Amino acid sequence: MNAVYTILLLICSNIFMTLAWYGHLKLQQTGVSSHWPLIGVILFSWIIAFAEYCCQVPANRIGFDGNGGPFNLMQLKVIQEVISLIVFTIIATVLFQGQALHWNHLAAFLCLILAVYFVFL
Repeated sequence: MNAVYTILLLICSNIFMTLAWYGHLKLQQTGVSSHWPLIGVILFSWIIAFAEYCCQVPANRIGFDGNGGPFNLMQLKVIQEVISLIVFTIIATVLFQGQALHWNHLAAFLCLILAVYFVFL
């Protein structure tokens, strides 16, 4: 069950991370934040990043085999990176750009799945 909690928390964490890192660009594009000073954009992103850390830190603690979880550090990192790339691709492509996923995105996801497979060998 710790594996499921870890993965769900990592998904939540990466949704917040993507919004913190790139959401301000969408807000600027829509005119919401186009007149904000840079410090305002940074503070806005850090507020969202706080929610990211509230999910990321527990995910790593729950998932780490040194704390009774199922994953070693390498596995945790690869899982996090795969989730990060998948979440970013979906949010950037579908929500930010209004485009559909294409065959090359699916091919990239397959490569990510292979990366996870190899790190778990």
